[in-house]
Amino acid sequence: QLQLVESGGGLVQPGGSLTLSCAASPYDLNYYAIGWFRQAPGKEREGVSCISATVTSTAGNAVYADSVEGRFTISKDTAKSMVYLQMNSLQPEDTAIYYCAAYWSVKTECRLSAIHEYDSWGQGTQVTVSS
Repeated sequence: QLQLVESGGGLVQPGGSLTLSCAASPYDLNYYAIGWFRQAPGKEREGVSCISATVTSTAGNAVYADSVEGRFTISKDTAKSMVYLQMNSLQPEDTAIYYCAAYWSVKTECRLSAIHEYDSWGQGTQVTVSS
């Protein structure tokens, strides 16, 4: 399993931006699909975005939840073993603990809805959107 550590959360005003980072070790990130999930108080954990393994392609294919499509961007830097989530136009409903998660893969697709397949999880980072 990967060891995952998230960072970059914080307090931001509505309409603002944040970039979350996920540091992964000790294995080659090319062989993992990475997802970002979030959990708000009293709600179930939900998928935000995922990016596929990059064994056969350098960029990876991304999937986004409808609620963040066009506002959030996921990216992977395998040389640095890092995954990022750029979040723009943040709204109060984006307030949650954000988790980075991973599963081993060689496919050029990731499965955002298959939360049970993600077997490595970080500890989470709090994002609060409030004026």
